[in-house]
Amino acid sequence: MNEKTLRIDKWLWYARFFKSRTLASKLCASGKLRLNCELICKGHATLKKGDVLTFPKEEDVRVIKIISVATRRGPASEAATLYEDLEPPQSAKVKKIKRASGVAIREAGTGRPTKAERRALDNLREHD
Repeated sequence: MNEKTLRIDKWLWYARFFKSRTLASKLCASGKLRLNCELICKGHATLKKGDVLTFPKEEDVRVIKIISVATRRGPASEAATLYEDLEPPQSAKVKKIKRASGVAIREAGTGRPTKAERRALDNLREHD
């Protein structure tokens, strides 16, 4: 049985996860890409239908199951049919909440005085 395979860097580019094949190759060379739970360090590793890819993309970790092996880099609608997203990225609202949780929150009007408030304090001190 001759199963169709394709280089990982080409497939990532075909599936439109990266704007260029060079960027896809850099991810493969970084050692942050997993193919069926095994680290991949080269872009020439091959994948086939049914394989699972795990890789970081921006602030998300993408888990992708290969549905079909592409023959070209087509439009985005065609690229979306190449894979199944096993762990879809979180919504922008959830990301915003996560980012905000690391920042100290204080009530309005507390903290350092504004320029107008500093001038008012200076005027009060001068009159004493």
